[in-house]
Amino acid sequence: MSSPKLLTVPQAMAALQVSRWTLYQLMNAGELDSILVGVRCRRIPESALSDYVTRLCEEAA
Repeated sequence: MSSPKLLTVPQAMAALQVSRWTLYQLMNAGELDSILVGVRCRRIPESALSDYVTRLCEEAA
């Protein structure tokens, strides 16, 4: 069984080509799902990135 891949903030920033500030704004606004591992470790599931990009594409169409 394969588990979902979790991306670090820098990896998600690179994938979306956005700044750290923009990524945190997306997470705070609830537009991009993320999880907290421990007390300070934020991770973004790959599926959340895919869902976000899909929503953007649908809105643009």
